[in-house]
Amino acid sequence: MSENTVQLRRKIDSARNLQSVVRTMKAMAASSIIQYEQSVHALADYYRTVKLGLSVCLQTTDTTPQMFTDTGPVEASTILAIVFGSDQGLVGRFNDVLVNHAIESLATLPAPSEIWAVGERVHSRLTDAGLSLQDHFTVPNSVKAITQLVGQILVQSEERRSQGKMSELYLFYNRPTSGSIYVPISQRLLPLDAQWQENLMELPWPTQNLPEAIGSNTWTLEAFIREYFFVSLFRA
Repeated sequence: MSENTVQLRRKIDSARNLQSVVRTMKAMAASSIIQYEQSVHALADYYRTVKLGLSVCLQTTDTTPQMFTDTGPVEASTILAIVFGSDQGLVGRFNDVLVNHAIESLATLPAPSEIWAVGERVHSRLTDAGLSLQDHFTVPNSVKAITQLVGQILVQSEERRSQGKMSELYLFYNRPTSGSIYVPISQRLLPLDAQWQENLMELPWPTQNLPEAIGSNTWTLEAFIREYFFVSLFRA
């Protein structure tokens, strides 16, 4: 009986030590995630400003700049889907929920999709689901590294678009709602079609002073569109 008691005490002590380690890991993971959440919140007002600027420019021009609409001869498979996962520890079913949402959404699209994965874990889950991935990227290990990743994705996606290998671009990611709750989101970033323009033009201007684009409206519109792409990818 005495030997059993000693073994039981050892197991209890081991469980307590493990609980302490897990608690520490959770605290570290939460601290790491907070920096990304704060950066997204900081972009909220800027994102709204960019959309308001787009609204003004679109109301004073007839067409979207050719550089964002003319893709040349389009190949049969023209949909690019980018899935943003997480390689953080202790995230539960974060990647699983996102992958399930992406698979269901991609199945409804009219053409086969080329898939890019951000994160090793989401990459492996997409592969296990039988999807063919063309490229994958590493999740940034700090907020400062996000800009580099966004720039890399913008360059490679623009190259495919200009070659006629991509006419539609979809983003899949988890959006925080409240506390630690997230919901999977799909966002169509391209094309910049009539529906996209109409949605932006319906945005109400926040003051009674009507805005006006100074200088070349086409140049200003192109600049706002570039910022729209950048902020959309950064938030994802």
